[in-house]
Amino acid sequence: MEWLIAAKPVVFLHAFPFNPEMWAPQVAELEGRYSVYAPALPGFGGREPGAASLDAWAEELDETLDDLGFEEAVFVGLSMGGYLAFRIWDLFPDRVAGLVLADTRAQPDDEAGKAKRAELAARVRSGGTKVLIEDFVPAVLGNSTLAADSEEKRAVVEWLEHWVREADPEGVARALEALAARPDSRPLLDGIEAPTLVLVGEEDTLTPPDDARAIAAAIPDAEFLIVPEAGHMANLENPEAFNTALLGFLEKVYGG
Repeated sequence: MEWLIAAKPVVFLHAFPFNPEMWAPQVAELEGRYSVYAPALPGFGGREPGAASLDAWAEELDETLDDLGFEEAVFVGLSMGGYLAFRIWDLFPDRVAGLVLADTRAQPDDEAGKAKRAELAARVRSGGTKVLIEDFVPAVLGNSTLAADSEEKRAVVEWLEHWVREADPEGVARALEALAARPDSRPLLDGIEAPTLVLVGEEDTLTPPDDARAIAAAIPDAEFLIVPEAGHMANLENPEAFNTALLGFLEKVYGG
């Protein structure tokens, strides 16, 4: 799903193995004030699988932004979307008016991490995306979401499970391969000149607050905020806090 509105471009880059619908609370908040583009990455949101390369995804996105007339934008990336945002900065820094790096990390996978992704890719290819439901979905959510007895929190779990089932198995497998092959982004950090906000869920165990704090400390003048009562999917688990931080940052980048 994609949304286009008016001026001041903001590009949302979704997490693995979900799709742009995960950004619905943010898109609704920004509607009428910013020009929002939330692309489905290859293999997700009904798209055919693409190359198993974040650089190829970044190059495709660069061409798409030309088609949209976006000379530059604020890129908001969560998890896999954050990895892609690093590649966009490295390859196309003139595109970047600002960065929001949410629940992501700069270091690459170690050998054990690469092996784990390869194993999971093989399982998805043979058994479909349902193999992600039992272990992966709970892992991306914080205890405040998993333990809550509310319709709102249960809906978050249901959305994630639905989006996993909808994902193309080959696309998921290629995305895992792209993530395993991503370069080390830590050498980029002290050269990031664009305004940057680093966000992380208080209960994120996949890319924990210490990782996010290290990213923010390495980027000149970066802001760092912890989203309370949220895990890895901070934008969905506590959209109010996430949106408040995002809107404040966008006002600084683009003006009120």
